[in-house]
Amino acid sequence: MKSNTPITIFCGAIVLFGGWINSEKIFASVGYNAPIQTSEPPVITLCPQADPLFPTVHSKLSKQIDLVYSSQAFKLASYQHLGNSIRIPTESYDDLLPVGQDERWDIFKKFHAYLEESFPLIYSTLQVTTINTYGLVFHWQGSNDSVKPLLLTAHQDVVPVDWSNEGQWIHQPYSGYYDGTWIWGRGSVDDKADLIAQLITVNSLVEAGFQPRHTIVLAFGFDEEASGAEGAGKLAVYLEERYGKNAFAMLLDEGGSYGYAENVKEGTIFALPGVSEKGYFDASIQIFTPGGHSSIPPHHTSIGLLSLLIVSLEDNPYNPRLTRKGTAFAAAQCAVAHSPEGRLPPSLKELARRAMDPSDEIALEEFAKILFKAVPFFDILSRTTQAVDLISGGVKWNALPEQAEAIINHRIAEHSSTSEIQNHITDLVLPFAIMHNLSVHDFGKDVDLDYQDSELGKIVLSEAFDSTLEPSPVTPITDNHMYDVLSGTIKATLQSSSRYQADDIVVTPSLGLGMLKFTRVDTRFYWNLTQNIFRYSHREDKDDKYNGIHTVNEAIRGESFIEQIRFLTRLILNMDEVR
Repeated sequence: MKSNTPITIFCGAIVLFGGWINSEKIFASVGYNAPIQTSEPPVITLCPQADPLFPTVHSKLSKQIDLVYSSQAFKLASYQHLGNSIRIPTESYDDLLPVGQDERWDIFKKFHAYLEESFPLIYSTLQVTTINTYGLVFHWQGSNDSVKPLLLTAHQDVVPVDWSNEGQWIHQPYSGYYDGTWIWGRGSVDDKADLIAQLITVNSLVEAGFQPRHTIVLAFGFDEEASGAEGAGKLAVYLEERYGKNAFAMLLDEGGSYGYAENVKEGTIFALPGVSEKGYFDASIQIFTPGGHSSIPPHHTSIGLLSLLIVSLEDNPYNPRLTRKGTAFAAAQCAVAHSPEGRLPPSLKELARRAMDPSDEIALEEFAKILFKAVPFFDILSRTTQAVDLISGGVKWNALPEQAEAIINHRIAEHSSTSEIQNHITDLVLPFAIMHNLSVHDFGKDVDLDYQDSELGKIVLSEAFDSTLEPSPVTPITDNHMYDVLSGTIKATLQSSSRYQADDIVVTPSLGLGMLKFTRVDTRFYWNLTQNIFRYSHREDKDDKYNGIHTVNEAIRGESFIEQIRFLTRLILNMDEVR
């Protein structure tokens, strides 16, 4: 999983709505005046919401299982399962060799043995398949092969512990200790809670005699924190070969959560299932120039030339583009519709409604202009971002640098692509190269300029770190029954929780910003399996995690782990009633 708390559309935007208090000034500054209506406008619902979805056919079973889940014995047994899994340090490393060539993979044998010992009913009831030795697939055959299966995914591995910080841990990094509130240890949040919750859910349903109509598949990778290639990469091939392309009704993986705790009073809970991820691309720009003594310098050294080029790149950023089919637009509609009373002028909601009309491009442009100025986070979401993060050059104070290099990091917008990024860079570099009489090697090919290879130097553009990932497909949310089932299940689980004291629940789609670890979330291998990929872990974004993930004192609130089991149970039962 990503290296920080999930950065999703609402994580920053909801907080920033305090800045909308002065939005009347913002309207004035961009020159927007609300239109005078001459006729009744069409009824347009901003951020339409699904109703809470409780099982009906399986209503009795749902209530019976919920009663079991509320018992102290069940809770303690569940905490013990999670704690025991944490005690097995299934660390994955960036420099791991392929399976079979590196003994550091062997720890997963112990983890598999633990799972089989702890969940014998699952191993005797479901078909269990290992892929590439340590990938796990659990197949629970449904009674109706004409309906698409449900796919739940998680990963077995965790990031390594930095043992130089061991003294900062309240409890040992792999203790799995339950202190009455928290379950402690590396992987307690990322991602063994998801994995063990899925197994406990299935085990509980099997014990209760439930027979699914939909086939249910669990798939657990084992190197998500490294590259994912050995785990989910191989699992994806197997799943597509066995079930086919677009074979699954829905895929649920780790990801977004919900903001504010259930016990917030007189407030709204915002649940944030991820429906899309930005792409990722690191561009390398190298400039080679002749060396020599610093006492006889040229007009620009390679470092000087690179500096000028960097200025040119930063002076020409990518333009934001708010598109009606984009995730940012959908989230913006929810933000406007459910902002606190008095924070926004009524005219903004009217503009948001008008912006939904495909024939009203002026309204869309004005809405985007005001939105980006009021909440800059939406500007970030709506464009490709670039950041010059690394620079190097020179070896000695009195020697002209013969090479200088910069790495520019890009998070690619939903509507863009790697090729568009490369073209943008090339379009800026070529005039610069001609001006300074430099030759150009452009992402694998030499550019034919009017002059021969220059003795003054050369610019080489290339991909850095083999990190390229295109933006993910966008899971549809409009007229998508699977999105409604997920949304309704989230609401029903929250509203029926003993912790719930809020006034309302809003489910809004979220967009991953293409963080390096986030681009490595295992779903990137599963794009062919379904158009309905949701990245969501049912827990509160802050209050249910002691100190985030990938750092000291990783811990999950015990009660939230039970809530995750309740959510997964309702999701399976609700999916089973989909016709």
